[in-house]
Amino acid sequence: MNKEIRIMARQPKKTTVTMEKIPPEKIRADILALGLFKDTKRLPTELAALDKAAGQVISNLLKLGDFTGAANQAAVLYSNGSLACRRILLVGLGDKKSLQLDTLRQAAGVAARTADQLGAARLAMALQTLIGEKLDLELVGQAVTEGAISGHYDFQDYLPASKDSKEVQNLRISLIDSKAAAVRKLNAGRKTGIILSEAQNRTRMIDNKPGNEINPPSLARQAQKLARQFGLKCKIFDDKQLARMKMNAILAVGGGSASKPRLIMLEHNGRRSAKDSAPDAIIVGKAITFDTGGISIKPSANMETMKYDKSGGCNVLGILTGAAQLKLAKRIIGLIPAAENMPSHTSYRPGDIIRTYSGKTVEVQNTDAEGRMILCDALHYAAKMKPKAIVDMATLTGACVIALGEHNAGLFSNNDPLRKAIEKAAQASGEPVWHLPSDEKYLEQMKSKMADLKNVSGREGGACTAAAFLGAFVDDTPWAHIDIAAVADTDKPKPSRAPGATGFAVRLVLEYLRSV
Repeated sequence: MNKEIRIMARQPKKTTVTMEKIPPEKIRADILALGLFKDTKRLPTELAALDKAAGQVISNLLKLGDFTGAANQAAVLYSNGSLACRRILLVGLGDKKSLQLDTLRQAAGVAARTADQLGAARLAMALQTLIGEKLDLELVGQAVTEGAISGHYDFQDYLPASKDSKEVQNLRISLIDSKAAAVRKLNAGRKTGIILSEAQNRTRMIDNKPGNEINPPSLARQAQKLARQFGLKCKIFDDKQLARMKMNAILAVGGGSASKPRLIMLEHNGRRSAKDSAPDAIIVGKAITFDTGGISIKPSANMETMKYDKSGGCNVLGILTGAAQLKLAKRIIGLIPAAENMPSHTSYRPGDIIRTYSGKTVEVQNTDAEGRMILCDALHYAAKMKPKAIVDMATLTGACVIALGEHNAGLFSNNDPLRKAIEKAAQASGEPVWHLPSDEKYLEQMKSKMADLKNVSGREGGACTAAAFLGAFVDDTPWAHIDIAAVADTDKPKPSRAPGATGFAVRLVLEYLRSV
């Protein structure tokens, strides 16, 4: 039996965020983070008292012109005066006219990562000092909290602790402001921001784990553990149950692995009344715990990143636990079809015809187009529950990566109000999406001469045809598909975020669920 190998891992870093009513010149901390706009030439009056207490280090830097205030630029200054905080961190906010919540979110990530690198365990943040009334302070408090907690996260579970490292294991962050009204708003946002960012980091922790630790059965156990912790209902369908249910597409994809597939179902029910039994939303996430491509095997280069083919499913874990913590007064179901796509004598093959859970038949032309196979069973299962909406997330197509690069996820939908709600949530969360088509013309490309559908259609419009394929299994249910192939993970560190799994779409979907 091929069981997952468990390795003793380091404890993840911890981040706590509190709120204090105090002017910046009086705060006691290891480092104080402030935001400055691009091309600030003179000391802003709001910083005069702080600059005086610090020995004019801010005004002197501005006179030199070395700090331009470009977005995410950072400069560490050391106080020459009586300031209780010996370090000041200036973070660039870019052009004042272009200021958005995500500007502050990223600036907070820069502040947290800089504090971590300096070994500064107590970070005070007053990034909002110069923004005026352009942004709602409650949303500002949420955004900077999200950025700081997400920014401090760094996947180092299997690395030994370095004696020379200054990295902070427990980072304590204080959001500060001297005005009582501002403190109330910032604090309200802080509480929401903690829940959303911790849900995102919870996703990243699981998604970053390798295939020898996370396979379908162990992912199911992770779901059960989180369900107990956050008060969710959890049901696991194993391979025998899937066979009785005729979830043949999920079984086909997982057929080559010794780690048999699972369908994981989580439920949060925050309704006070049971009159309307239809779920408010069903969130579906693809979880291929490792994707070799199967018989249509992938090239070996970069195959190690295929542990991230479970990102959509890991997102569902973060979203459902976040919904529980937010105490949303809704019935929300999460579905995670989980399989490992491996080549063996029991693998599904090109040329196979699979009768899916819906009854539709699919001709397999490429076993590496496996995500849509497991999703089609899960999506039809979701549609049969008659929810008000279905949202799925998947690292589905390389075509979406080519189309949009690493800056946007692809958004596809059969329902304009749902699409607009997702786009609004994307704007609020700083997780951008770009709407692409998936209408009947693209579904026509997925028609097979041997079956109802085929699982690939060629290179042209690959992200659109894949989405059209999925849409064929949701009946008339309002549905949105988010292709996160380009944004689910990164090997490049950014000023505001460590490399690895990003948890992209966790906060987006939680913002959507909060808004409907």
